[in-house]
Amino acid sequence: MKAFVEEQIAFTPEQGLIEGCAKDERSITSDWEPLRELIEGVKLKDVKNVPKENGLLTEIFRADWALDEGAVSQVFQVNLFPGAISAWHVHQFSIDRLFVSSGLMKVVLYDARTGSQTYRLINEFRVGLMRPTLIVIPPGVWHGVENISTEPSCLINLVDRAYAYEDPDHWRLPSDSPRIPYSFSRQMS
Repeated sequence: MKAFVEEQIAFTPEQGLIEGCAKDERSITSDWEPLRELIEGVKLKDVKNVPKENGLLTEIFRADWALDEGAVSQVFQVNLFPGAISAWHVHQFSIDRLFVSSGLMKVVLYDARTGSQTYRLINEFRVGLMRPTLIVIPPGVWHGVENISTEPSCLINLVDRAYAYEDPDHWRLPSDSPRIPYSFSRQMS
Protein backbone atom coordinates (compact mmCIF):
# COMPACT_ATOMS: atom_id res chain seq x y z
CA MET A 1 0.00 0.00 0.00
CA LYS A 2 1.37 3.37 -0.95
CA ALA A 3 1.35 6.01 1.73
CA PHE A 4 1.45 9.70 0.99
CA VAL A 5 2.62 12.58 3.15
CA GLU A 6 1.06 15.97 2.57
CA GLU A 7 3.64 18.74 2.40
CA GLN A 8 3.18 22.46 1.94
CA ILE A 9 5.37 23.35 -1.03
CA ALA A 10 5.96 26.71 -2.69
CA PHE A 11 4.99 25.92 -6.29
CA THR A 12 6.72 27.40 -9.29
CA PRO A 13 6.09 26.57 -12.93
CA GLU A 14 9.77 25.71 -13.38
CA GLN A 15 9.55 22.85 -10.84
CA GLY A 16 6.67 21.18 -12.61
CA LEU A 17 4.82 20.60 -9.33
CA ILE A 18 1.06 20.85 -9.34
CA GLU A 19 -0.82 22.21 -6.34
CA GLY A 20 -2.33 19.43 -4.22
CA CYS A 21 0.25 16.81 -5.19
CA ALA A 22 1.58 14.56 -2.41
CA LYS A 23 5.15 13.41 -1.82
CA ASP A 24 5.73 9.67 -1.34
CA GLU A 25 6.54 8.57 2.19
CA ARG A 26 9.81 6.67 2.60
CA SER A 27 8.95 3.01 2.01
CA ILE A 28 12.28 1.30 1.30
CA THR A 29 15.89 1.31 2.54
CA SER A 30 18.94 1.93 0.38
CA ASP A 31 19.38 -1.89 0.36
CA TRP A 32 15.86 -2.23 -1.12
CA GLU A 33 14.39 -3.65 2.07
CA PRO A 34 10.78 -2.52 2.58
CA LEU A 35 10.10 -0.41 5.66
CA ARG A 36 7.05 -1.81 7.44
CA GLU A 37 5.98 -3.09 10.79
CA LEU A 38 5.41 -6.83 10.61
CA ILE A 39 2.47 -8.47 12.31
CA GLU A 40 3.58 -10.07 15.58
CA GLY A 41 4.87 -13.60 14.86
CA VAL A 42 5.15 -13.11 11.09
CA LYS A 43 8.63 -13.76 9.73
CA LEU A 44 10.10 -13.18 6.29
CA LYS A 45 13.12 -14.80 4.73
CA ASP A 46 14.17 -13.25 1.44
CA VAL A 47 16.07 -15.87 -0.48
CA LYS A 48 18.24 -15.59 -3.55
CA ASN A 49 17.94 -17.31 -6.87
CA VAL A 50 21.13 -19.14 -7.83
CA PRO A 51 21.67 -18.85 -11.59
CA LYS A 52 22.62 -22.19 -13.19
CA GLU A 53 23.54 -23.03 -16.75
CA ASN A 54 19.99 -24.26 -17.39
CA GLY A 55 17.87 -22.05 -15.11
CA LEU A 56 17.58 -21.09 -11.44
CA LEU A 57 17.95 -22.96 -8.16
CA THR A 58 16.10 -21.48 -5.15
CA GLU A 59 16.14 -22.77 -1.58
CA ILE A 60 12.59 -22.62 -0.25
CA PHE A 61 12.98 -23.76 3.38
CA ARG A 62 15.75 -24.80 5.74
CA ALA A 63 15.36 -25.72 9.40
CA ASP A 64 18.62 -23.93 10.20
CA TRP A 65 17.00 -20.61 9.19
CA ALA A 66 15.25 -20.95 12.60
CA LEU A 67 12.19 -18.92 11.57
CA ASP A 68 9.84 -20.91 13.81
CA GLU A 69 9.78 -23.97 16.04
CA GLY A 70 7.41 -26.08 13.94
CA ALA A 71 8.27 -29.09 11.83
CA VAL A 72 7.23 -29.56 8.20
CA SER A 73 4.33 -32.01 8.23
CA GLN A 74 2.86 -31.46 4.77
CA VAL A 75 3.82 -29.63 1.58
CA PHE A 76 1.29 -28.65 -1.05
CA GLN A 77 1.01 -26.23 -3.94
CA VAL A 78 -1.79 -23.99 -5.19
CA ASN A 79 -1.87 -22.71 -8.76
CA LEU A 80 -3.93 -19.57 -9.31
CA PHE A 81 -4.99 -18.19 -12.67
CA PRO A 82 -4.32 -14.51 -13.49
CA GLY A 83 -6.43 -12.24 -11.27
CA ALA A 84 -7.62 -15.13 -9.08
CA ILE A 85 -8.01 -14.51 -5.33
CA SER A 86 -7.91 -17.08 -2.54
CA ALA A 87 -9.00 -15.36 0.68
CA TRP A 88 -9.56 -15.22 3.62
CA HIS A 89 -8.13 -18.15 5.67
CA VAL A 90 -6.95 -18.59 9.26
CA HIS A 91 -5.81 -21.45 11.49
CA GLN A 92 -6.13 -21.87 15.25
CA PHE A 93 -3.08 -24.13 15.59
CA SER A 94 -1.24 -24.46 12.29
CA ILE A 95 1.70 -22.42 10.99
CA ASP A 96 1.62 -21.67 7.27
CA ARG A 97 4.86 -21.05 5.38
CA LEU A 98 4.06 -19.56 1.99
CA PHE A 99 6.45 -19.42 -0.94
CA VAL A 100 5.48 -18.26 -4.44
CA SER A 101 7.60 -20.36 -6.80
CA SER A 102 6.40 -18.93 -10.13
CA GLY A 103 4.60 -15.82 -11.26
CA LEU A 104 3.81 -12.91 -8.95
CA MET A 105 1.35 -12.88 -6.08
CA LYS A 106 0.12 -10.38 -3.55
CA VAL A 107 0.01 -11.97 -0.07
CA VAL A 108 -2.07 -10.04 2.46
CA LEU A 109 -2.10 -10.71 6.22
CA TYR A 110 -4.50 -9.36 8.87
CA ASP A 111 -3.87 -9.69 12.61
CA ALA A 112 -7.22 -10.39 14.32
CA ARG A 113 -5.64 -11.58 17.60
CA THR A 114 -6.94 -9.21 20.30
CA GLY A 115 -3.95 -9.93 22.58
CA SER A 116 -1.37 -9.19 19.88
CA GLN A 117 0.78 -6.06 19.91
CA THR A 118 -0.03 -5.70 16.21
CA TYR A 119 -3.81 -6.24 16.56
CA ARG A 120 -5.62 -5.02 13.41
CA LEU A 121 -2.37 -4.46 11.48
CA ILE A 122 -2.34 -5.39 7.79
CA ASN A 123 0.78 -6.55 5.94
CA GLU A 124 0.89 -6.72 2.15
CA PHE A 125 3.71 -8.40 0.23
CA ARG A 126 4.36 -8.84 -3.49
CA VAL A 127 6.46 -11.96 -3.94
CA GLY A 128 7.30 -14.46 -6.61
CA LEU A 129 9.94 -15.57 -9.06
CA MET A 130 11.68 -12.18 -9.11
CA ARG A 131 11.41 -11.64 -5.31
CA PRO A 132 11.55 -15.11 -3.73
CA THR A 133 10.47 -14.85 -0.10
CA LEU A 134 9.31 -17.35 2.50
CA ILE A 135 6.48 -15.89 4.62
CA VAL A 136 5.83 -17.56 7.99
CA ILE A 137 2.25 -16.97 9.21
CA PRO A 138 1.44 -17.84 12.83
CA PRO A 139 -1.94 -19.17 13.99
CA GLY A 140 -4.64 -16.50 14.31
CA VAL A 141 -3.39 -14.34 11.44
CA TRP A 142 -5.85 -14.18 8.53
CA HIS A 143 -4.30 -14.38 5.08
CA GLY A 144 -5.24 -14.20 1.44
CA VAL A 145 -3.43 -14.29 -1.88
CA GLU A 146 -4.06 -12.80 -5.31
CA ASN A 147 -2.31 -13.64 -8.55
CA ILE A 148 -1.21 -10.24 -9.89
CA SER A 149 0.66 -11.78 -12.84
CA THR A 150 -0.61 -12.18 -16.39
CA GLU A 151 0.26 -15.89 -16.22
CA PRO A 152 -0.71 -18.63 -13.74
CA SER A 153 1.23 -18.37 -10.47
CA CYS A 154 2.20 -21.18 -8.10
CA LEU A 155 2.25 -20.95 -4.31
CA ILE A 156 3.86 -23.65 -2.15
CA ASN A 157 2.79 -24.10 1.48
CA LEU A 158 4.99 -25.98 3.98
CA VAL A 159 2.69 -26.43 6.98
CA ASP A 160 3.72 -27.65 10.42
CA ARG A 161 0.48 -29.68 10.80
CA ALA A 162 -0.91 -31.75 7.95
CA TYR A 163 -4.48 -31.01 6.91
CA ALA A 164 -6.85 -33.03 9.14
CA TYR A 165 -9.55 -34.33 6.81
CA GLU A 166 -11.88 -35.27 9.71
CA ASP A 167 -11.50 -32.00 11.66
CA PRO A 168 -9.84 -29.26 9.56
CA ASP A 169 -8.01 -26.44 11.36
CA HIS A 170 -9.14 -24.13 8.58
CA TRP A 171 -11.53 -21.20 8.94
CA ARG A 172 -12.73 -19.01 6.07
CA LEU A 173 -14.29 -15.66 5.24
CA PRO A 174 -15.10 -14.41 1.73
CA SER A 175 -12.48 -12.24 0.04
CA ASP A 176 -14.77 -9.21 0.23
CA SER A 177 -15.70 -9.67 3.90
CA PRO A 178 -16.37 -6.35 5.67
CA ARG A 179 -14.88 -7.94 8.83
CA ILE A 180 -11.36 -7.50 7.42
CA PRO A 181 -10.49 -3.88 6.54
CA TYR A 182 -8.90 -4.66 3.18
CA SER A 183 -10.21 -4.78 -0.35
CA PHE A 184 -8.24 -6.72 -2.95
CA SER A 185 -9.90 -4.81 -5.79
CA ARG A 186 -8.94 -1.37 -4.41
CA GLN A 187 -5.34 -2.06 -3.39
CA MET A 188 -3.69 -2.51 -6.78
CA SER A 189 -0.85 -0.02 -7.25
